[in-house]
Amino acid sequence: MEYLYFTGTAGSGKSSLVHAYQEWLDTIGLESIIVNLDPGADYLPYTADVDIRDWVNLNEVMEDYSLGPNGAQIAAADLMAVNIKEWGPVVKEMGAKFALVDTPGQMELFAFRQSSTAIIEELGRDSGFLLFLSDPMLAKSPNGFVSDMMLCAITQFRFSIPILNILSKSDLLSDDVLNEMENWAKDPYALYNALTDGDINSQSVMNIEFLKAMESIGMYRDLTPVSAENGTGMEDIYNAVQQYFEGGEDAE
Repeated sequence: MEYLYFTGTAGSGKSSLVHAYQEWLDTIGLESIIVNLDPGADYLPYTADVDIRDWVNLNEVMEDYSLGPNGAQIAAADLMAVNIKEWGPVVKEMGAKFALVDTPGQMELFAFRQSSTAIIEELGRDSGFLLFLSDPMLAKSPNGFVSDMMLCAITQFRFSIPILNILSKSDLLSDDVLNEMENWAKDPYALYNALTDGDINSQSVMNIEFLKAMESIGMYRDLTPVSAENGTGMEDIYNAVQQYFEGGEDAE
């Protein structure tokens, strides 16, 4: 089973994309399961095949450990790893081609906790693939674009498994803005020019240095526009995953 971990900032559309991608996989005849790893989710647009809330529930953590919402989120993230020997085998026994893993809404609870590394190791590092969702409302400005690229690079650095940088909710952008962002992703000089266009402030200077650093260490990457609303980019996700796992061959 190949594990696709959907991660990104709060509100970037992870759960919606997980749902839409499973529906797309269904249309091409490929079986998948959904694993919800958000113990505090109030609403999910899908029915999870494995739901971490059956083992770790945020409200119960708050009550049992006398914690507020933020402290409980951190404790719950660690408890997921503590209980991995209980729920991990349930996931593995599903036997589907893909496991679509919906990570917690606040990305730091997944990307910056050692417990998440333990989860990936238990489920299988060699079978893991990250999908980082860039929020279009943040990334449509040059400074915001660099910030999202940095978060994507840091996420890959934390886990050291392949990653695809996705521009989520691309249907919310005009064609002109989308084309400009795609150009930034393909041509760092275009992004550099956008950062230096107009008045240069301290934020711009800092982001220019970040841009140079990402280029230098090979972390400057392309951007894949995707929309859970209209289905844009679903095949691109599939192709990127298959290119890594199967050398580009279609899954049977």
